[in-house]
Amino acid sequence: MTETMQRIVLASRPVGSPKPENFRLESTDIPTPADGEVVVKLHYMSLDPYMRGRMDDAKSYAAPVPVGGTMEGGSVGEVIASNSDKFAVGDFAFGMFGWATHGCLPASEMQKLNPAHGPIKSALGVLGMPGFTGWLGLNKYGRPQSGETLVVAAATGPVGQMVGQLAKLKGLRVVGIAGGAEKCALAVEKFGFDACLDHRAYSDAKSLRGALKDACPDGIDIYYENVAGKVLDAVLPMMNVAGRIPICGMIAWYNPDASMLDGPDNLPKMWRSILVKRLSVNGFIIFDHNDRYVEFLKEVGPMVATGKIAVVEDIVEGLENAPKAFMGLLEGKNMGKLMVKIS
Repeated sequence: MTETMQRIVLASRPVGSPKPENFRLESTDIPTPADGEVVVKLHYMSLDPYMRGRMDDAKSYAAPVPVGGTMEGGSVGEVIASNSDKFAVGDFAFGMFGWATHGCLPASEMQKLNPAHGPIKSALGVLGMPGFTGWLGLNKYGRPQSGETLVVAAATGPVGQMVGQLAKLKGLRVVGIAGGAEKCALAVEKFGFDACLDHRAYSDAKSLRGALKDACPDGIDIYYENVAGKVLDAVLPMMNVAGRIPICGMIAWYNPDASMLDGPDNLPKMWRSILVKRLSVNGFIIFDHNDRYVEFLKEVGPMVATGKIAVVEDIVEGLENAPKAFMGLLEGKNMGKLMVKIS
């Protein structure tokens, strides 16, 4: 192939919040697939909070994006060239192709999609990694029981909306925490939460905790952690004995600054709460559980198809707008699952 493609690379590592100068849009040749590889013209790409961690040169569960390398991310699109008998030209596929208009991967690292089962962009959200993360974390580590109370932060994001709706279907009281009155209304009116609190309306953890006491009169049995920060400080004292905290993310701490480092050390208080309340606190990385993805699709796919699980997506047009959209994601500016329409 001699045609060109576009990609967004990591121009420099951010200090604190990412800035436009940390990204660069480049043109390059579309790859020619080697034996076993497939080239895909990408239609949609996902933007997710975990990508912030990939921008730092720090030890983690996955390698960082190298400076000058294509920003990491999952995408879906149409096969335009194949050197594998597993994919034919015209097939649709998901893969970790990165922030680009085209991608090339070994067929073994891709998932074939069937458009007859729904829009291919669903593989980036409700039926993809975010939806799977919500389902797995809730069921494996939350262990929900009818009549319990669940609180989920980032309630209208793709993980939060899945967690809350599944919990409601299981007979729990569900209280969301989100940023802004519009998001809180969405959680209640669209996703069926019992209540949702706007964390921006409360100046500190103590005042947020006061509102939580009204929304959760029987305490909190499950806190699905996506945010940390002020929200975690508000929730932890309200956890019931034998409560469960699945840790999916901590977006409030993804952009560390001096105020975080100079703040009070709450670790002793938090550690004591975990001990005396016999809490189960489980961090998890969804890629460790890929063997359960088919089970997830079998259970949740029909719920999405019949409307039992509602879906809200926030779609930005144009690869060149991905950095701005991603920076907004880290500030809570998206409404629902954020993705970029590339073509």
